[in-house]
Amino acid sequence: MSKSIAARAATGARLLGLLTIGAIPACKEAAPPQAPPPPEVGVMTVAAAAVPTSYEFSAEVQPYRRIEVRSRIDGIIEARTFTEGEQVRPGQVLYRLEETRTGAAFQAAQARAENAQRTLARLEPLLKENAVAQQDVDDARAELRLANAALAQARKDRDDTVIRAEIAGRIGRTNLDVGARVTGPGDLLTTIDVVDQVYVSFRPSTQQLLTWKQDPEARRLIQPGSGLEVQVALPDGTVLPRTAKLDYVAPSLDPATGTQEFRARFANPDRLLMPGQFVRARLQGFVRSDAIAVPQTAVQQAMGRQFVYVLGKGDSVAARDVQPGQWSGTRWIIEKGLAAGDRVVVDGVQKVRPGAVVRPVPVNDSALTAAASEPASGEPATGGVK
Repeated sequence: MSKSIAARAATGARLLGLLTIGAIPACKEAAPPQAPPPPEVGVMTVAAAAVPTSYEFSAEVQPYRRIEVRSRIDGIIEARTFTEGEQVRPGQVLYRLEETRTGAAFQAAQARAENAQRTLARLEPLLKENAVAQQDVDDARAELRLANAALAQARKDRDDTVIRAEIAGRIGRTNLDVGARVTGPGDLLTTIDVVDQVYVSFRPSTQQLLTWKQDPEARRLIQPGSGLEVQVALPDGTVLPRTAKLDYVAPSLDPATGTQEFRARFANPDRLLMPGQFVRARLQGFVRSDAIAVPQTAVQQAMGRQFVYVLGKGDSVAARDVQPGQWSGTRWIIEKGLAAGDRVVVDGVQKVRPGAVVRPVPVNDSALTAAASEPASGEPATGGVK
């Protein structure tokens, strides 16, 4: 039994040796591992071109018209006939003042005028008979004119105890209520705002104004009635579904702020714009000539610097610092760092690193524009001065 086991063990050892010897040539003939192909990236060759731009500013909504309600005379308020914040119509009664004093003054003036009329009626026939002097008749006529003037003033004072709305609009909060004494025009009772149309007012910086005025086309656009479109973004980021034109540009700078007021008039049937509200005004219609722009995805940010990946000789990648300027839709205008003819990686930037070699696939600007989605909520759709 032991001899049989030893024989089988020897046979197994010889077979293992033959297999090992046969495996050695196979290992020597194995091919070396292949290097991975260069990553494929989308590349755009930049060129200077006319690029539409827009500007964005903080703005304030102002009423199209605001009327201050005041009393011409003094007196005690006996009634307030409106609800604060409601829409009022022209001629609607707003306040009533006590009428005792003005009523008595009117009656006295009326009696004086009637008496002057009767006196003149008696004297004029006597003048033809030379029964009275001409001077007496002239004095009577003068007295009648004075009495009529006093009567007109007294009638006006009496009528002014009823204070009415001069225009249609939304009335504000009352400053004086029933029982309060009005001392005259110096007391503001309330205001009426016309809000079916509103003004949106904004103030570009002095530096921005100088930049515009150095460009003939921009200088033409910042005039009232030009083709410039003003768009409004509401506080929640939504865009008002209508635009407006500039209708007023202040002729001088505000000495307190050193800025110039610009204003556009918006229709406001849905009352989305309220006086005193702060919004964002976007000016659309400017064009930047000979500008170099790249998609926003091409610009990288790291360690306080902004850069793009450009391709050099042999399609090798290099990082180049750039200075972005304004937004133009989904593109970023590059002020410094790029020149016409540079090849910029715009798609697949996550696949590259400085010094690596890539396989570029040309991507033209129109394809990028068609494929670009709208900016996410909270991001500016266009660049400009904030």
